[in-house]
Amino acid sequence: MSDFAAARFHMVECQIRPNKVTDHRLVDALMDVPREVFVPQALRGVAYVDGDLAVARGRYLLEPMLFARMLQEAGVDETAKVLDIGCATGYSTAVLARMADSVVGVESDAGLAAAAKDALLQAGANNATVINAPLGEGYAAGAPYDVIIFEGAVAEVPQAVCEQLVEGGRLIATVLGDRGLGEVRLYQRYGRALSSRVLFEAQPHLLPGFEPKPKFEF
Repeated sequence: MSDFAAARFHMVECQIRPNKVTDHRLVDALMDVPREVFVPQALRGVAYVDGDLAVARGRYLLEPMLFARMLQEAGVDETAKVLDIGCATGYSTAVLARMADSVVGVESDAGLAAAAKDALLQAGANNATVINAPLGEGYAAGAPYDVIIFEGAVAEVPQAVCEQLVEGGRLIATVLGDRGLGEVRLYQRYGRALSSRVLFEAQPHLLPGFEPKPKFEF
């Protein structure tokens, strides 16, 4: 077993399985995808760290445990069409590609988007693509989606993205509450209505462009 394969096994056994992640398809995907391929060369030795991993200025791969719990709650099955917002270097898109029918990753940073395309090709994710576009717009050209996932915290979920969900579709994101605490929320679309419920608390880094709007107090 290579050092990276051993680190991947350790991530799954020590970070993922003990934290209420029981979906065997998700566990298999996390075991299969070489996370080290999706980080800069200088950081490959810490690719499986138990925490958010900076891959560019102000950009991170989500903590593996949080990422896994979000995917499990999203209920990604083999027929799903998925939109992965803020995919950075494409690791999340590659994991989703192992589970879903097709995945579109959206990345606003042109350099990260290019790196993601190369890494996905290297990882053999033939059912995934990456679009270089503003994160807050999603990707309407590929809509509707069964599942939409935000790879970082947001002050609010844009209506334009919500409208890209199929009837009965699911959207999962970490939304900042009034006190700045992150709540992982699961949204579901029924007609033009969108229901939501809080699943658990988390504190990932904010995605660019999703910062809280200034409040004026008198």
